[in-house]
Amino acid sequence: MELLETFFTYLTVEKGLSNNTVSSYRTDLRKFSAFLAEKGVSPESAGTPNIIDFIESLRGSGYSAASVCRYISSIKAFYKFMRIENIVDHDPSENLQTPKKWERLPKALSTSDVSVLLDAQTGGKTGLRDSAMLELLYSSGLRVSELVSIKIGDIHFDAGFIRVLGKGSKERVVPVNARAIRKVRLYIDEERPAILRKRQSPYLFVTRMGGRMTRQRFWQTIKALGRSLGIALSPHTIRHCFATHLLEGGADLRSVQKMLGHSDISTTQVYTKVTTDRIKKVFKKHHPRA
Repeated sequence: MELLETFFTYLTVEKGLSNNTVSSYRTDLRKFSAFLAEKGVSPESAGTPNIIDFIESLRGSGYSAASVCRYISSIKAFYKFMRIENIVDHDPSENLQTPKKWERLPKALSTSDVSVLLDAQTGGKTGLRDSAMLELLYSSGLRVSELVSIKIGDIHFDAGFIRVLGKGSKERVVPVNARAIRKVRLYIDEERPAILRKRQSPYLFVTRMGGRMTRQRFWQTIKALGRSLGIALSPHTIRHCFATHLLEGGADLRSVQKMLGHSDISTTQVYTKVTTDRIKKVFKKHHPRA
C-alpha cells in the first residue's frame, strides 16, 4: 500500500529510526491493514471499533501482552503521522488503552546456569567466536541486534568498555569485564582471520561467507547450545540475566537503565519485580514460620 510505504519512508528519513525498528512497524501495520481489508475498511476510514476488533483478534490468537502493546504503539504512530499529514481529520487510536505490558516477567537463569552456558565448549570452526559473543552478551547486557552490529573499533580493550549503537540510533558506552575482553581478543587473534580468509570486514563478529553475523544465525547457535545443555533460552534470556543479576548484586536501577539503553526507567523497573519475587520464594522456602 502506497500510504504505508510513505509512512515507512517518513520513519527512516525524518525520524531516523533503524532498519530493524522500521521492519517491526512494517510487520505490524501490514498485518493491521490486511485485517481491515478483510472487513472492507481502509486505514483512512477505520474507526476505533475497527482497531479494537483487531487488538481482540491478536489476543484471541494468543499474542502476549507485550506483543499487543507493540502493535498498539505501531498503530498509534501510524495515525499520528496521518494526522500530521492531514490524511485523516481525527485519530481513532488516541484513547486506546494498552494492556499491562509485563503480564509475564522476563525469565532469568540462575548464576550457576549462566556459568554452565558460558563455560560450555561450543566447538567447531567458529567455537571461539560463539563463545566470545555469549560472554560479551552477558558481560554488557547487549541486545542481540546490538551485538551483531559491533565493529572492531567499537571495543576499547585497555579501557574496558564498548561503544554501542542502540534503538533509535542512540549511542551509549557500556563496560566490558576482563573475561569477555580475553575471549574477544582470543577470537580476533586465533579464529577471525581464518573465518574471513583474507577478506576484509569492519564488523567484529563475522561468518564464513565474510559477512557480519546475523541475529537469526546467532539465535540458532545459542538455541542449539542451550538445547544440548538442557537450558531453556530465548533471544533475550542472557540480557535478562545481566539485568537481574546486577540488581540482585546491589546495583542501582539508574545505572542498570543506562547500561541496558532503556529510555524509560519503567522498562527497567520490571527487573526489580523479578528480584523481589525471588526473595519471596527464598523466604517461603527457608523461613521456619513462613
